[in-house]
Amino acid sequence: MPTSSRLLQPPTVLPAIGKHRAKALETVGIRTIRDLLYYVPRRYLDRSTIVPMTDLHRCLNQNVTCIGRVSGMLLMGRTRLRLVVTLRDEHGSMDIVFFHGLPYWKEAFSHDEVIAVSGTITQYGRRPNMVHPEIDRLQDEESFEFINTGGIIPVYPSSAELERVGLNRRAGFRRIIREALNRFAEAVEDPLESHSPDGIRARHALVPLRTAITHIHRPPSHEALTDARRRLVFDEFFALALRQALRKRHTESTPGIAFQPSSPTARALVERLPFTLTRAQRKVLHEIISDLARSAPMNRLLQGDVGSGKTVVALLAMLLVVDNGYQAAMMVPTEILAEQHMRTVVKLTEGLGVPVHLLVGQQPPSYRARVMEALAAGIPCIVIGTHALIESGVVFGRLGLAVIDEQHRFGVLQRAALRRKGPAPDVLVMTATPIPRTLTMTLYGDLDVSVIDELPANRRNITTAVRFEEDRPRVWNFIRSEVKRGNRAYIVLPLVSESEKLDLKAATQEYEMLAAGEFRDLRVGLLHGQMPSREKDETMERFVRGEIDILVTTSVVEVGVDVPDATVMVIEHAERFGLAQLHQLRGRVGRSEKQGYCILMTDKRIFSRGKSTPDEQIECRAARLRLETIRDTLDGFRIAEADFTIRGPGDLWGTQQSGFPQFRVADLRLHGDILREARDEAFRIVARDPHLRAPEHAGLRELTVETFREDMEISTTA
Repeated sequence: MPTSSRLLQPPTVLPAIGKHRAKALETVGIRTIRDLLYYVPRRYLDRSTIVPMTDLHRCLNQNVTCIGRVSGMLLMGRTRLRLVVTLRDEHGSMDIVFFHGLPYWKEAFSHDEVIAVSGTITQYGRRPNMVHPEIDRLQDEESFEFINTGGIIPVYPSSAELERVGLNRRAGFRRIIREALNRFAEAVEDPLESHSPDGIRARHALVPLRTAITHIHRPPSHEALTDARRRLVFDEFFALALRQALRKRHTESTPGIAFQPSSPTARALVERLPFTLTRAQRKVLHEIISDLARSAPMNRLLQGDVGSGKTVVALLAMLLVVDNGYQAAMMVPTEILAEQHMRTVVKLTEGLGVPVHLLVGQQPPSYRARVMEALAAGIPCIVIGTHALIESGVVFGRLGLAVIDEQHRFGVLQRAALRRKGPAPDVLVMTATPIPRTLTMTLYGDLDVSVIDELPANRRNITTAVRFEEDRPRVWNFIRSEVKRGNRAYIVLPLVSESEKLDLKAATQEYEMLAAGEFRDLRVGLLHGQMPSREKDETMERFVRGEIDILVTTSVVEVGVDVPDATVMVIEHAERFGLAQLHQLRGRVGRSEKQGYCILMTDKRIFSRGKSTPDEQIECRAARLRLETIRDTLDGFRIAEADFTIRGPGDLWGTQQSGFPQFRVADLRLHGDILREARDEAFRIVARDPHLRAPEHAGLRELTVETFREDMEISTTA
């Protein structure tokens, strides 16, 4: 947002912030007063939801919030000690009980201090109680205001560092926010402010930014809080969408190559294909050809589920480019995948007279030199490669189309580097990971999007089943029967922790146990992320050639080569995997006319309704929902939406999407309607005023100038 220089001052300008607290604030991303003002509460304590203690007997087994003063503390029990803290309000009393961390809790409360407690009400002895409730400490002035006037008190995100310096639940954080608002709220500038009666704020009924920031921290009412949150959500989406609209406009205004849409070679390939293109493939191909025929560079995302036929569509586009006298490059994340694509393309184009080259890190120097010479000379061809394509020594004489497969495996700068190999090549990025619509608009709002949403007719549905430890003998016998029929199997181990060493240990132990035990008469191989690239590729090639019957592996095979004879995928501890990853792993089998099987091994307790703690019940419900979803549907887009609903967007950007903001207020699961509203507004403004020169857009110019310049330096394929 346009920011007054006053808001760029460090938090140490506030009386309560010294160097230790400033360091703690930095750990949660607060380096300026502006960061502090945008550090929004994670929830609120609302006077209207507070239950008087005399009414708690009506709330047994319900989750409620109470406010009271500490009136007593007592350590009780003989075999199992517990700390009982008594709270009183003007109506009655209750106990809060602690069984764990007693040394800490014995020192945690002061007599007569006011606290808010939230938890499940139970009855033990004379008074209702809560066991290990969530606790919020209130300042004296807050408790007076809260209890007597029905105020709404913010509760901010936790941090061990903030707790350590007294800026978390002891109300210290609310105090510094209040001080920051009192001193700096008037310095907030509103980029959507306009003298026009039909300005952006008016069109979308948004409150002023200064009001929104004040009310998000100190809401006078529920309605004011709702309005404040809506304004801040709109701003987050609008700022991102405005940048995307400007990037898209920049791409479209860049002179590109207008290819002739007719391609005899592509037509010849379609006629000789051993299958008929699906309706979805034909539709997407038409969209891509239309882009190629325009003088502006194509910037398109192609989404297609595992096995939907994206590679054939990309190949037809590359043949059109070659027929026009240009070069086409396809960049993939691994050497073995590059070699697979190479074999596929050579086989499909045999006899059509199209040069096809491979450029990877490990290849004979003489062959590599010939490929680089042909590329530099501008000879029309297709080249398939890894990161080797973007090395400084690789020069393209006439690059017309850059295709990036499994694009999420590449960083922004890597994709940009391939694009810069030509003056203005068309770009097609492909992903086999279905993306929910709201995520697509957020991550790829500046790209045109094509979707292949049906599978080839010859593909069989993969049979998916959930199995437990007691079923293991049957599972092993099934694998053995498939191997006897000439097929192959994967056994996938989860990443048991963030430690790759533990990951390696789990996979190695499973491999050694199976190779020496159950499958000692079969050929068992091992694949994991710690192996050298050459060794990984050799192992996978042996599996492809049929020299390995069973491959014990980690999720490194999530994106891998086609093995038509691989029919069984056993996923151990399947409850530890996310839905999208389970779907990608399942896609490694059933990639031919042969029937594929995916067996999800899990703990039977996940499907039981037995006794467990509330946290365990929540974890089991989420795991059960994931496993039931993957078992019951093969539609990757439905799975993506379910994953999005269950897990949320997670870290949308990560290291691969650097340059994008993290949302502080917006939640893509809840605010899809505001996202569409903000996106439509941003694209409408840029279409009408592509350089934001209109007087009413002065604030928007300031909003985008620095970040837009950075975007243009990085890429338009972010």
